[in-house]
Amino acid sequence: MSHHPSRKPPVRPNRRAAAAAAKAPVPTGTDWKKIGFTGVGLVILTAVAAVVYQGYLETRVVTPYSQKKLAAASFDTKMLWGSYRPGIYFGLSTREEHPLATGLMWYFPKELRQLSDIRHLCEIGDNLKQYGWTAHDGRNFGVQHIQDGPVLLETSFVKDVHNNAPSWTAKVDVRTTSARSSRDTISLLWYVAFESDDDGFIGLSQGGEKLPTISAFSPTAGQLSVKFSQGGEGVQEVTSVCVEARGFNTLKETIVEHLKVHREGESMSYYLLDKESRMNCSLVAVLVTVRTPTTLLIHMNSGYDADSEILTEKEYDQSLERHVKKFSRRFSNTFKLQEKGFNGSQVGFAEAALSNMVGGIGYFYGASKVKGEHNENPINYWKAPLYTAVPSRSFFPRGFLWDEGFHGLLISSWDIDIALDIMTHWLDLMNVDGWIPREQILGSEALAKVPAEFVVQHNKNANPPTMFLELRYLLNNYQAELLQPGRNKILNSLLPRLQAWHSWFNTTQLGTLSGSYQWKGRTVTPQEINPKTLTSGLDDFPRASHPDGQERHVDLLCWMALASQTIADLQRFLGKDDTKYRAAYEYLSDTNLLDSLHLSTSTNTYADYGLHTDKVTLKRYQFQQEEKMLREVLDQPKYRYVDSVFGYVNLFPFLTKLLPPDASSLKTTLENIHNPDLLWSPYGIRSLSKRSLLYMKHNTQHDPPYWRGQIWININYLILGALDHYGKLEGPHRELARRMYGELRTNLVTNLYKQYQRTGYIWENYNDSTGEGRGCYPFTGWSALVVMIMAEIY
Repeated sequence: MSHHPSRKPPVRPNRRAAAAAAKAPVPTGTDWKKIGFTGVGLVILTAVAAVVYQGYLETRVVTPYSQKKLAAASFDTKMLWGSYRPGIYFGLSTREEHPLATGLMWYFPKELRQLSDIRHLCEIGDNLKQYGWTAHDGRNFGVQHIQDGPVLLETSFVKDVHNNAPSWTAKVDVRTTSARSSRDTISLLWYVAFESDDDGFIGLSQGGEKLPTISAFSPTAGQLSVKFSQGGEGVQEVTSVCVEARGFNTLKETIVEHLKVHREGESMSYYLLDKESRMNCSLVAVLVTVRTPTTLLIHMNSGYDADSEILTEKEYDQSLERHVKKFSRRFSNTFKLQEKGFNGSQVGFAEAALSNMVGGIGYFYGASKVKGEHNENPINYWKAPLYTAVPSRSFFPRGFLWDEGFHGLLISSWDIDIALDIMTHWLDLMNVDGWIPREQILGSEALAKVPAEFVVQHNKNANPPTMFLELRYLLNNYQAELLQPGRNKILNSLLPRLQAWHSWFNTTQLGTLSGSYQWKGRTVTPQEINPKTLTSGLDDFPRASHPDGQERHVDLLCWMALASQTIADLQRFLGKDDTKYRAAYEYLSDTNLLDSLHLSTSTNTYADYGLHTDKVTLKRYQFQQEEKMLREVLDQPKYRYVDSVFGYVNLFPFLTKLLPPDASSLKTTLENIHNPDLLWSPYGIRSLSKRSLLYMKHNTQHDPPYWRGQIWININYLILGALDHYGKLEGPHRELARRMYGELRTNLVTNLYKQYQRTGYIWENYNDSTGEGRGCYPFTGWSALVVMIMAEIY
């Protein structure tokens, strides 16, 4: 059988050719009396058909795989409300097309000078000493600690559901660590908003001396009321405003427009404008200025009953404490870290890592901007929801396809149903060809965080299909749980889409040789010393210096072997014929194929192949008043293995466990990983060898190194999984794998915990020379896999 069917792309109609055909002279001797108008009509019909077909091709990229959606069938109404806005410090919203969103802003009146002094969106520039969830179960509650200078804010919420009517209570607890702080007064601003007044309506009822009541109507959540209660030091002022929102991306700006200043001598205070009750607006904000310490409780109940019971602060604290204790017991039973010898502080670190992963799950709705090969300009994908974890609340508060498979490993260990729910949402974004846009920027709030050049997604660009990692993990560890009817039904519905995804890779990402693959989308630009491969997920990791159609990438072949194996195993689990995909896996995992395509005999390492030279540099040029660094090629490239580079890409046959336990290439791989001059460091495995010419080198004048030496936790997790695998197999390299496993696990856990204690955060990556956190923070996407590493779950 052919494991890599070569499909010829459909012939693209040419409008000029069709028009020319319509104007072509009629051949001599044509008998128009016999033919009549038939010939002319045929030409016109051909031209019309060409235009229609061109239109079909242009819209194909935005044609869904199926109108029947997977996510809608699996929705749990108890999950309607949640902390689904990871990009803000604290807030809750509904899971619906037009969500009702609530959230917190705060500022210190004595320091308020500009818009950035008001906290709302998670921003690295706010320089908060620490923020993040310390306990969050992904469903019912969450507790977050925020340290803003000498002020500590604990934000928390507890959900409650009676007769399918959702309700929740949130609490903001503020205290200071310094008796003489200038921040002894704080203004807490709680808002309730729709994106626009077409989504629902919100009303404001003033309560005399009391805090006001907010009422709202949402098509999904129904009628709701939001009430407030306050404890602690006296309230200095309560004001509110009811206005029209201009989108979730400008909520702060809209509120600030209605923030007025009152001066009395040298003192200054702020207030919102409304003094009367108002209805039918899309944004209500309530501003409470108080002395610290203080608490503010926000109560959301179904219905408009102003006299409905709300929790007292004592009752709320008791309910929250029960949830926290239940969470800790469940965490202990799931990961068994105490049994692994970790102390209470280390367990707390791990609990925070998990809590930030599940507490960082967001719900987004909107349309991606995409461009197909037949589209002259970008067009809108269909509008769709996405329930997904995010890599970083501050820097990447949106969905990333290749990150999500790694997220799913930890989420699956905690809550299988949440993991499957996320998976169905992602696969609902598949188009008719089996393509999924790799970066999801849905809604105005997400779009506001993304530079314009990264917004448009191209339909020939892939991303590593890491969801197969997650499925493989589920099939290996949770078969009994997956046999439950609801979960089994979801897996059956996922299978055709997974097959379509596999087919899309085999249609669009094939190399020129049988069994080879190539990440499409690499282009040479004069600013880059080595063209990036964003589609591989490893961005600036060095590949062939001159990308062309002959290039072949070893990591993508390994991903496809994993995908084939996982589909076959899923088919077998579901009682279906697995012959086709089992054969594909056996073909792709054949060591002879792997060696023939990617093994460099000079280094005994696996490598990419392509048109390459190492002698490329960035040279400084002067353009009038501007100095630029441009690429200069010092030697002609040749077709060869890119074996002068060694790093994460070269490890993929090992990471995906394709190497036989007695292979000499396995021995070389292990020795290279363990070599401090190559990849080994006291803090983890670096992404690129210290001997590589581009180790820690800028890719452009302004682009610092990213995957060129830094330690990344997702790949280190895969390395540990492979070391654990080979350390359990009989073979000549078993003891070396075992020893490396123990050393590497200790190095990683020790450093991540140390840096968390030192900085208050888990980071995007880590410096290979010092162990210090680098990149953005908090990064509790795949870096939260440290929990799995501590628990030794692979």
